[in-house]
Amino acid sequence: MLPQRLIKRRTLPVNAPLVDRLPPEARTQRRRLRACHECDWVSALPPLNSGEKASCPRCSHVLVKRHRYPAQRSMALAIASFVALMVAVSFPFISFTVSGVSNRIELTQTATTLIGFHQPVVAIAVIMTIVVLPAVYLLGVLWLQFGLLRDRPLPFSRDIARSLAHLTPWMMADVFIIGALVSLIKIAGLADVTLGISFWAFCAFALLLLMTTQSLDADWMWFSLEGEPLAPEGTQTGLPAGDQGLTGCPTCGLINRLSPQGRGHCVRCNEKLHQRLPHSLQRTWALLAASAVMYIPANVYPIMTTTSLGSSSPSTIIGGVVQLIQMGSWPIAAVIFIASVIVPVGKLLALVWLCLVVRRSSALNAQTRTRLYRLTEFIGRWSMVDVFVVAILVALIRAGSLMSITPGPAALAFGSVVVLTMLAAMTFDPRLIWDTPIPPRHSLLRRKAATKEPVDG
Repeated sequence: MLPQRLIKRRTLPVNAPLVDRLPPEARTQRRRLRACHECDWVSALPPLNSGEKASCPRCSHVLVKRHRYPAQRSMALAIASFVALMVAVSFPFISFTVSGVSNRIELTQTATTLIGFHQPVVAIAVIMTIVVLPAVYLLGVLWLQFGLLRDRPLPFSRDIARSLAHLTPWMMADVFIIGALVSLIKIAGLADVTLGISFWAFCAFALLLLMTTQSLDADWMWFSLEGEPLAPEGTQTGLPAGDQGLTGCPTCGLINRLSPQGRGHCVRCNEKLHQRLPHSLQRTWALLAASAVMYIPANVYPIMTTTSLGSSSPSTIIGGVVQLIQMGSWPIAAVIFIASVIVPVGKLLALVWLCLVVRRSSALNAQTRTRLYRLTEFIGRWSMVDVFVVAILVALIRAGSLMSITPGPAALAFGSVVVLTMLAAMTFDPRLIWDTPIPPRHSLLRRKAATKEPVDG
């Protein structure tokens, strides 16, 4: 049981809603166990104050991060984010004027214009990542927190809470802002550019959305929604969960016991569970091979074609970087080169290397390899900068033969590379890095025991 002085120090005013007033540690008298999603180590969560976090003692992965007034904070930020998004889609985004010809676009036209150039897949990817998925995420947060603040969760709260974690990697409002800034610098010397209310509203929205995702205390939220069932009997801390026939839920964190086949469902959030992701390495290899194949047309074919005074000039990704260098825009050229060349190639090579050495990991190098995996998972989405640049320029620069930009076939190929590498990182199970390889002698014993063959001495 927690000391009374500790509970008093962490509790909030009595007039606050229950979800904000008492953290999970103050509402239960038993230890709360977690299995790390990256190394499978079973640990007991310590009591946490606002602003504190609990990390895995084995790989330093953050298990829980506590916030003050978590429900009210998330709800306030989600409302502000949603209002900023509504303003961003309701007013002009950017306008330009060149030689007496002008054009003005709204945020959604960065996607809809691509449909007219026979790029529906790219258009769907753009509108989904910058508007639709963030809006769905924010509405989900509002639905959840409103019910929790009333101390009565609304219907479908469990399903919505489970979906939030799956939506987060695909929201790219912050990446779109970088793409918009790159686009502005590219055309600043060619035309007069005016930033509309929508541009500034979307900048605020991107920042608020990031703060909303960071403010969501999933541990506190799931405890308030569904409580916390007891950990399976006999669960031991300081050991891998897989060795005990257990696994930690990647969505709500609860430790569950698996069937003899290594499968199951979380008793709290109903997420599908596996001792290790099925065919993790095979799926990762397949996705990496597909992304490597798509990377070739992404760099060989033009990503966009610029028409100026009736003369057309196709531009590849590398060609665009060279053009920026010739214009003197070294910082922007560096951003594009890193996001469009270094990041995709580096991520491909890093994941290939992890797949090759995962069976030869040891405790000495597993920590370094886990950090490399985290880095590849984090940087992958930033390669979408070039796709967003194309979407913005195609929608904005439409002055006929005087000046216009059309998308090239490389836009779809490069977008496919980004999505495939992100999926490859998601299908790779980092717990494999920490699994102790079976020595050849033990492997022979197991194989012969399974086939009832005599074992040579």
